[in-house]
Amino acid sequence: MCKACEKKPIYEFTNQRKLCKRCFINYFHKKLLYTIRKFSMVKSGEVIGYKKTNDFKGIVLEEMLNFLNKKYGFNVVKLPNKKLKVNKIAIDSSLDSESNDIVNLIILGNTSNLKKSLPVEKNVIKPLYLFLDEEILLYAKIRNLKFKEHKIKKDKINNFLIEFEKNHPEVKRAIVNSLLKLY
Repeated sequence: MCKACEKKPIYEFTNQRKLCKRCFINYFHKKLLYTIRKFSMVKSGEVIGYKKTNDFKGIVLEEMLNFLNKKYGFNVVKLPNKKLKVNKIAIDSSLDSESNDIVNLIILGNTSNLKKSLPVEKNVIKPLYLFLDEEILLYAKIRNLKFKEHKIKKDKINNFLIEFEKNHPEVKRAIVNSLLKLY
């Protein structure tokens, strides 16, 4: 049962904490706001631009930016839009994609590019940075967002991380947290 409201759970964390639909949506919104505050992604009055994509991460990013716009008045525009100057560009990078990129860079010996895997780099922000792909996909399904399924290209490193995560939950989060400690 959901810990907060005793309803049927739809999501379970690695620590066996369970959430129902309503509580999961609240968790998702709070985690988004936490991510934005923790990494100082946006300041008042800034214009956030994003490129619309039709995959589940792109659709959820658009939904979250619109949520921020309605709730906090952040100015959000779809790119390309030449009428407004954009202060920040939001991309739909997640914990899965970032951990994969970090491991790839380390294995290939290209550690000078690790800064590109940070949640904020110059004018690029990653509001979904702390979310797993499965959480983003579940949010899209709960909210009945329309998106196109697409196959994720899986290489040897990505397959290794997926298999490793089965026996060692939280490994992707540990990889990203290790990078954050470095910077």
